[in-house]
Amino acid sequence: MYISKSMSIKSIVEKYPETIPVFTNIGFKGLDNPGVLEKLKDISLEKAMMIKKEDVDAFIPILQQAIASTDREDTEVKEASLMGLLPCPVRIPLLEGFEKYLSDNKDIKVKYELKSAYVGLGWIKEEVIEKNDVDKLADMFISAGFDLFFDKDLMGKFKEQGIFKDMTGIKEYNKDFNNDNIQLKDPHGDYSMLGVVPAIFIVNKNGLNGREVPRSWADLLKPEFEKSVSLPIADFDLFNSILIHIYKLFGFEGVRNLGRSLLSNLHPAQMIEAKEPVVTIMPYFFSKMVPEKGPKEVIWPAEGAIISPIFMLTKASKAKELDKIIKFMSGKVVGDTLANQGLFPSVHPDVINPVNGRPLLWVGWDFIYSNDMGDLIKKCEKTFKEGAGE
Repeated sequence: MYISKSMSIKSIVEKYPETIPVFTNIGFKGLDNPGVLEKLKDISLEKAMMIKKEDVDAFIPILQQAIASTDREDTEVKEASLMGLLPCPVRIPLLEGFEKYLSDNKDIKVKYELKSAYVGLGWIKEEVIEKNDVDKLADMFISAGFDLFFDKDLMGKFKEQGIFKDMTGIKEYNKDFNNDNIQLKDPHGDYSMLGVVPAIFIVNKNGLNGREVPRSWADLLKPEFEKSVSLPIADFDLFNSILIHIYKLFGFEGVRNLGRSLLSNLHPAQMIEAKEPVVTIMPYFFSKMVPEKGPKEVIWPAEGAIISPIFMLTKASKAKELDKIIKFMSGKVVGDTLANQGLFPSVHPDVINPVNGRPLLWVGWDFIYSNDMGDLIKKCEKTFKEGAGE
């Protein structure tokens, strides 16, 4: 129970949350909000008492009394909540692994609901985001969702409040996401990631009719591929990521040309059986369904496979309750399941990913933090529809 004048308000409150009422009594408000605490990380107790015109030497015993009156031996962890969407190809093995982990660690108290990705995120937009109710937001949330997580009107507004913190303990991501070409780890330390969904091409060579096999994103934007491409528009997360990356590489003209290339809008599972498209863009996982012998060829784009990250958001205020769950979800077991069963490269540094040195395209944190992503996605969608003639 050591408190010194030099300790910050943030460190005192985080270590001894029972001191919050004491601080509240002298005019400090909102100390149970991580965003407010973050602003006090450089304010020492001595400086705070000077601001409030309080005697710091007299105030410290009051804090100590509040701490002493609390049963410090009571280490019971409250129930945590976990919600989100898991990629369909790996949902069952991930759930089975998680349930086994819970059975082996009976001290973990968690209420969880992990749905298939195809269900969509409408529920969280309606029940949590539109009502601006952080209390209805799960303590831990897992999903892909390029627009959801960066749009300042959606999950981004909670991020601005300092609600989330990366508590995985992973210092450096897998070398596939930590090199001269890509730095996937959030430099602000808010967002955690588990892995990514890469987008590649399947080319039906029987439909080329003299055209060269497209081997890059730039090739797909050429006039000769007008109305020749199937895109995973129904997979909003991946589609929005594709739009953003095409915009960064080729501007709005590139987005418009991508719309011009559109032939059909199919779910990735339907694309395998489709006979009309010359090119289908889909998650790398579905390339496993392409026969080794036949007219269809799997192409890894020359610029790199565009990625849609699989995020894990964790409330900073629930670190104790989430500790073991975070360790599991960000651990090697989950990483291996993502990489080996789903062909979703993992950020875990010890996982061997199915990338084999091939490039991955990531729009970059500087780009994300310097743009209004929600507004940009809307403009890209409008431009894409113009190109598609809608």
